[in-house]
Amino acid sequence: MDARAAGCGSLDSAGLVITCEHGGNRIPKPYRDLFHAHQALLSSHRGFDPGALIMARALATAFTAPLVVSTVSRLLVDLNRSVGHPRVHSQAIREASAEVREPILRRYYRPYRAQVERLVRQAIADHGSVIHLSSHSFTPELDGRVRAADIGLLYDPARPVEVDLCARWKAALKSCAPDLVVRRNYPYAGKGDGLTTWLRRRFPADAYVGVELEINQKHVIRAGQHWRALRQVIIESLCRTFMSRCAGISA
Repeated sequence: MDARAAGCGSLDSAGLVITCEHGGNRIPKPYRDLFHAHQALLSSHRGFDPGALIMARALATAFTAPLVVSTVSRLLVDLNRSVGHPRVHSQAIREASAEVREPILRRYYRPYRAQVERLVRQAIADHGSVIHLSSHSFTPELDGRVRAADIGLLYDPARPVEVDLCARWKAALKSCAPDLVVRRNYPYAGKGDGLTTWLRRRFPADAYVGVELEINQKHVIRAGQHWRALRQVIIESLCRTFMSRCAGISA
């Protein structure tokens, strides 16, 4: 679907930026020896977010939005964690020397965040505000507990524009696919440590709107037409969300 052709091109006069922090499980050659004993972990949900990259690319294509992605495994460096957070590196990297860790931050972490911030600033300069969608996915079961949602929308409850956008998006998803279970700030809290939280500290609430899209990986695992259809539903629902916002503001 071309969302702009469907009438979503204005995006409520806001810019749109799409990112994907956990798009792959690649370990660059200089660090592969550190992960010889962790191949199973790299292939699991702890190594990357299955489906998040293809969803991010589909959104960027549909809305003709700038896209920033990383295919380096979060086990090398987690781009959705702050420097100093205990999980910014996995154990294999935490146990390495500072001479190993600092070049990782310099080459992979800081350039990624700088590029995202640059695009966000440019969108605000061009449009007055920006909607930043960060694409993620979550494992259906964690520590023996089944996650009771198909889609999660993460945001900061203290930022009214984010609250409104996610309420509208949840309603649009329900309209497009009534059987989907959509929950807000699930399976994680949107105001926790992450890229969107870092950007909120840099931009006012009326200029920066940050939302993390979380998709249950059970849909990615099913693959085929089911997974393609879900991506279309997410794009269509987002298009309706933008049109709803435009109509609400115009009224």
